[in-house]
Amino acid sequence: MTEIAVPTGEGLVDESEAHLARPLLSAAYRRYALWVLLLIYVVNFLDRQVINILAEPIKNDLHLLDWQVGLLSGFAFGLVYTVLGFPLARAADRGNRVWIISACLTAWSGFTAVCGLAQNFGQLVAARAGVGIGEAGCTPTSHALIADYTPKEKRASALAFYAMGTPIGSLLGLAIGGFLSDFFGWRVAFLVAAIPGLGLAILSFFTLKEPRRLIGKASERVTEEMASFGETLRYLSRKRAFWLLAWGAGIRAFLGYGHAAFSASFFYRSHGAEIAALAHQFGMRPQTFVGLSLGVIGGVAGTFGSWLGGQIADRWGKRDLRVYGSIPAIAVIAALPFTLLIYTTNSAVLAIALTSVTGIMGSLWYGPVYSSAQGMVPPKMRAMSASMMLFVINFLGLVLGAICIGALADLLNKVGGLGKAEGLRWALISSTIAGSVSALLFWLARRRVREEMVS
Repeated sequence: MTEIAVPTGEGLVDESEAHLARPLLSAAYRRYALWVLLLIYVVNFLDRQVINILAEPIKNDLHLLDWQVGLLSGFAFGLVYTVLGFPLARAADRGNRVWIISACLTAWSGFTAVCGLAQNFGQLVAARAGVGIGEAGCTPTSHALIADYTPKEKRASALAFYAMGTPIGSLLGLAIGGFLSDFFGWRVAFLVAAIPGLGLAILSFFTLKEPRRLIGKASERVTEEMASFGETLRYLSRKRAFWLLAWGAGIRAFLGYGHAAFSASFFYRSHGAEIAALAHQFGMRPQTFVGLSLGVIGGVAGTFGSWLGGQIADRWGKRDLRVYGSIPAIAVIAALPFTLLIYTTNSAVLAIALTSVTGIMGSLWYGPVYSSAQGMVPPKMRAMSASMMLFVINFLGLVLGAICIGALADLLNKVGGLGKAEGLRWALISSTIAGSVSALLFWLARRRVREEMVS
């Protein structure tokens, strides 16, 4: 049987209580639990990101501007998501994390279906906010659960495995959403996207195990000693590398979420004729072609990048923990010329193909950064630590990314006189260049990561 470490007030339980801290969770069950959590995160991103491929038909149907599309894609969802992350993380540090995940999964799946029933912009904003309410309890809770399931030396790989849900969910959201929208309309796409989460909510509730429930009396002491928001914030205020990594990842999320919201629109506006010809060549409609090509290429690349980042962090991290900062920094610099070429080339085929490179480089940071958030704090602060890091990442990415890039595109379109296509193109280019400052933040974090790890 595989033993797992269980949190107490200050760290791992001591040897005199080791028998309380060794619930019989086999290696096979641990793998099963990670797969279930991965599937939940896939659905999390499918429901979150499906709106990106539906942006143009929603915009045309409801007569919206780009900033309104950005608000739907990010702000309406992200503001609620980031604010509720703290109380739900607090609940996760004290309560049953499996129950929290199952309840949140049910809630966001239900609101995803409501998106398909919205009749105007206001109703759709409210429904997207509801999706954010549900999804706020997923990631911090899952991170803390994975940290308890997984030995320290495999933590980055486990969290990177979980983070593969980002590209996989985005892949499915783009591919399935584009197909359903083309043939049945954007409302049906939302309704279908809601179905898998309801089944997974039942599966997780009945099959996932809460480690704290398996250690009897020790769990009561653990619950009593879980750290408060203020205590965790005071502790992390001394962790400079934590905040450098968080802000660096937040800038990457700003670009990732912001660009994803307008990727399909970019191809329709800048390469419309070529996209239509390519779609016809493959016997598809344009939206299906764009969703499938961007989803598969970017999704597979992102999945590989997430896995690779976790593997490198765990293997090289045994020798030097500074790799947790250097991997993301190098990835940012390496991806920059390829990203700029995507938005400047005249070839839609080349632009789509290059998303494979940016997909890999753009997801290498998941494992190292998220593992750092768990390793820089004692176990009693894990969910709250993850929530604080995710607050920075999601506020910059989900809340600000899409709406800022959409507003900049509108500004360049109307005030700058560039038109819708060129306005969007230059909004994407300028944000890419400005976002390269994240490489510096990651590199500065590299200098302190080794000294700030505690668990």
